[in-house]
Amino acid sequence: MNILIVKLSAIGDVVHTLPSLSAIRDRYPRAHITWVIEEASADLIANHPALDRVLVSRRKGWLRELQRSGKTRPALAEMAEFIRGLRDRSYDVVIDFHGLFKSALIVALSGGKRKIGYDSMQELSGLFLNEKVPEDMSKHAVDRYLDLARHLGADPNRVEFTIAVDNDNRLRVSKLLEAHDINITAPFIAVNPVAFWETKLWEDEKFARLCDRIGEELDIPVIITGGGGEKRLERIAGMTRGPCVNLQGKTTLRDLAYLYQKARLVVTTDSGPMHVAAAMGTPVVALFGPTDPVRTGPYGEGHRVIRKNLPCSPCFLKTCKTMQCMKEISVDEVFQAVVEKIGNRDS
Repeated sequence: MNILIVKLSAIGDVVHTLPSLSAIRDRYPRAHITWVIEEASADLIANHPALDRVLVSRRKGWLRELQRSGKTRPALAEMAEFIRGLRDRSYDVVIDFHGLFKSALIVALSGGKRKIGYDSMQELSGLFLNEKVPEDMSKHAVDRYLDLARHLGADPNRVEFTIAVDNDNRLRVSKLLEAHDINITAPFIAVNPVAFWETKLWEDEKFARLCDRIGEELDIPVIITGGGGEKRLERIAGMTRGPCVNLQGKTTLRDLAYLYQKARLVVTTDSGPMHVAAAMGTPVVALFGPTDPVRTGPYGEGHRVIRKNLPCSPCFLKTCKTMQCMKEISVDEVFQAVVEKIGNRDS
């Protein structure tokens, strides 16, 4: 049996799909399972024990190159090679966990027999399916995705997140911390200030003051994490009074997973790294504003969500003139949540 999973991005959405992959593998232990994913999130599923093959789509890169002189022909050749790889198997089942036009196109190109996805016409994705599953938006994304696995006969009696951290990841992270005189086995707290939406961001000054209080009052080192293009991380680190380790752009996704696994706690915005931390079993203090933690909060027990119950929240807007829902979150309440979570983990 050949199964194709289509979940292209983003980091959090890919993490949410991991339990469905494990459930499908449990249901079909002898199946050949392929996952199509975009390159930005591909490291998350590299060497996954339930996968036989990963096909990486460079969609964004191809689109950029098609607009540049001299790059058109190589981009077209690479796209053709990707499609050949996609179609070199006869898929019995294709599952669209994404539900957008870009994923529906891959479903159509795959030539699969059973094309399964949500009963949705978002970006016309439903036109490419021949089996549709009702989507219950009142559920957390992890549980919604598991409905697709159940449609295939899976019976997920446990929710299993697997990110295949290896010795190279452990060694890189250990060396990064050792360069700042931090032993990987010593207590530290990771802080992730980044988010894809502007409306999910907390003020730089508040993150800096939080880092100061963790270092000064709890005497625990703070590790700031985030992507390489985030200038605000440098600002936050520069605004702190004491030493604050900035690992901006220095970790792969699986490096980050190991770093979070070893952290005592992760303080974060609603973002992909938040879901990575929760998947690794680390307690999370998550700051929520325009989004709904019931649907996309840190999955599992032991986490703390801080949000303001404003009449306009959740609004799911990517731009806002006031950003009141995030601005009303104070340093004091986030620090108190950190203290409580650290205390609970020590007890």
